[in-house]
Amino acid sequence: MNPAQRDDAIESADIDDPDSLSLAGSAIDSPLTTAELCRVVGSRVRELRQALNMTMSAFANDAGISLGMLSKIEHGQSAPSLSTLARLAGTAKVPVTALFRGLDEEHDLVIVRAGEGHEIHHDRGGPDRLYQDLGTLRGPNRIIEPMITTITEPGGVFPLYQHPGVEFLHVLEGSLSYGYGGKAYLLNTGDTMQIHGEVAHGPVELVELPVRFISIKVYPASESRSATGG
Repeated sequence: MNPAQRDDAIESADIDDPDSLSLAGSAIDSPLTTAELCRVVGSRVRELRQALNMTMSAFANDAGISLGMLSKIEHGQSAPSLSTLARLAGTAKVPVTALFRGLDEEHDLVIVRAGEGHEIHHDRGGPDRLYQDLGTLRGPNRIIEPMITTITEPGGVFPLYQHPGVEFLHVLEGSLSYGYGGKAYLLNTGDTMQIHGEVAHGPVELVELPVRFISIKVYPASESRSATGG
């Protein structure tokens, strides 16, 4: 047994023997099976090798493994250990994490059930005005801020709002006059409006009650969030 073959025996295992898999230990709690994990890693190794225009023989030699073992890895038939993954990544001149690109990752998800939106209280609000935040993904910045506003009674003063980014409005019920940049626009049920957030905007007159509309603010990624309402 030559040195490369000896290393192969130590550094990898057959995917049909899950108890001996080195790669499986790095995938604890993963919804992927070991075989699927090996196939993804093997595919990435092959893509990276081909991107360097290297033959399997040359790549295996530089990585210090046998040609047969590299073939098994690229075809998802063998699970390399972490040290072997490090050598493969080093030969491909990429970080080890690049070998796992394409695997399913966890992503934040926000679901707000009907009637469960977080209620927002404004200084000028009241029982006849309901502002509900429809949920925002976690993170240092709010990229999208969806809100539903319900107004059931006439009267009161509506503040005008300004904020970075843009805003989209869709009237679900009723009709209202909506101010934007010194002018007012009549919006009826089913109407939509898209505006620049930096321009002063907001309801100015309630035409047909109740009024209910969705507003979605889309902020530049680098902006801090200080404005609320719509």
